[in-house]
Amino acid sequence: MPNANEDNLTELSQAQRRPLSELLRVSPVADDLACRFQEAGFRLALVGGSVRDALLGRLGNDLDFTTDARPADVLRIVRPWADSVWDVGIAFGTVGCQKDGLVGESVQRFQIEITTYRSEAYDRTSRKPDVSYGDSVEEDLVRRDFTVNAMAVALPEKHFIDPHQGVRDLASRVLRTPGAPEDSFSDDPLRMLRAARFAAQLDFDVAPEVVTAMTEMADRIDIVSAERVRDEFNKLILAPNPRKGLALLVDTGLAGRFLPELPALRLESDEHHRHKDVYEHSLIVLEQAIALEEDEPDLVLRLAALLHDIGKPKTRRFEPDGRVSFHHHEVVGAKMTKKRLAALKYSNDQVKDIARLVELHLRFHGYGTGEWTDSAVRRYVRDAGPLLERLHKLTRSDCTTRNRKKASALSRTYDELEQRIAQLQEREQLDAIRPDLDGNQIMEVLGTGPGPVVGEAYAFLLELRLENGPMGRDDAVAALKEWWAAQG
Repeated sequence: MPNANEDNLTELSQAQRRPLSELLRVSPVADDLACRFQEAGFRLALVGGSVRDALLGRLGNDLDFTTDARPADVLRIVRPWADSVWDVGIAFGTVGCQKDGLVGESVQRFQIEITTYRSEAYDRTSRKPDVSYGDSVEEDLVRRDFTVNAMAVALPEKHFIDPHQGVRDLASRVLRTPGAPEDSFSDDPLRMLRAARFAAQLDFDVAPEVVTAMTEMADRIDIVSAERVRDEFNKLILAPNPRKGLALLVDTGLAGRFLPELPALRLESDEHHRHKDVYEHSLIVLEQAIALEEDEPDLVLRLAALLHDIGKPKTRRFEPDGRVSFHHHEVVGAKMTKKRLAALKYSNDQVKDIARLVELHLRFHGYGTGEWTDSAVRRYVRDAGPLLERLHKLTRSDCTTRNRKKASALSRTYDELEQRIAQLQEREQLDAIRPDLDGNQIMEVLGTGPGPVVGEAYAFLLELRLENGPMGRDDAVAALKEWWAAQG
């Protein structure tokens, strides 16, 4: 492969370099697209995260390209070629498309983004970047966020371009900016969050000068829209090592700008150290919840684990006997969770589910050594609803005691609770708890039509169902008539 930066490439082992060659060998879709741009008189290069991930041996089917063609020209070239095309990002110079291509003997689907060479910068009050187009790939690369994302491969000639020593930093597993970090973060403050996200995703270290700039410029994140902040934060939370990114956000002050409840967990310990470091505890709970995930990363579970104790700072009390209490912190925390996630523009369903898990995370501790009645177990299942499996994982993750005997006892007790839930589920279909009479049957027994009284009767029968289990129609009718008589 012709290479303008051979010295840089020698810093990577042959095994690390091979994925880039392999990508270009097995991805005729890239060469096919590049030839079409060349025939139209334009240049095309694979760029950014695609090159980085190829060198790391982790490239998927999402490919990023850059070109000197303007967006209208890009559309003209790709529309006859791609299986589908979208232009939602065209205001920022980006055209997206989808293409099925043959890789070896299998057909694979590629998600492709093609962006015109550009530079972008924020002014001090705008939430949106001003976009201007450039004329060279080198000009485009200097505006990229980090050197490991500022590499390109010109196609179809397969010429490697690395003007900012990205290969060196990739080999060293460090994040640096192509130019001064202050200039980079001034251009796009969201890059500060990206530094934390890449640290979490790639397990890279962030260069000291970059950390300094993040700390000094943390307030610049305020001009970025809540939606962009949320999306970047989600990528961090869903990364393999979110602790690393979260610690960077807290240490630089960035978390305090959009998620102040997180650094607030760094409570001063009382002189006798009678309560845990809540911040450290929350990070451990997050890691333990991740370990319990069965398939894909679970955003709702991870956010609930991170935020489950955010009510503690507001509820902390030093009791006369020297103890530290956090009474009702789960209720306060649920309200705080709703407010913060709504401000970050999470969906209503996500806000509701995460807040509900925060509210319920202490419920198990009332179980003691198994004294709960069947009624209490039914209510636990009813209150958790479709979140029950997540609540199981959150509750188990919340045990961070170093006392092995205590930890083992808590685990056994929760095992017992899950067994009781399974037994009741087998007998009573707990996931579909409802009264023994439906609305139509209630109206028939009471001789009434639709109205508030039907809802009240339904609630009464549901309470009986939770308390006593299935009653049968005759017992339910008798109980309903007795309740109706008592209403006067």
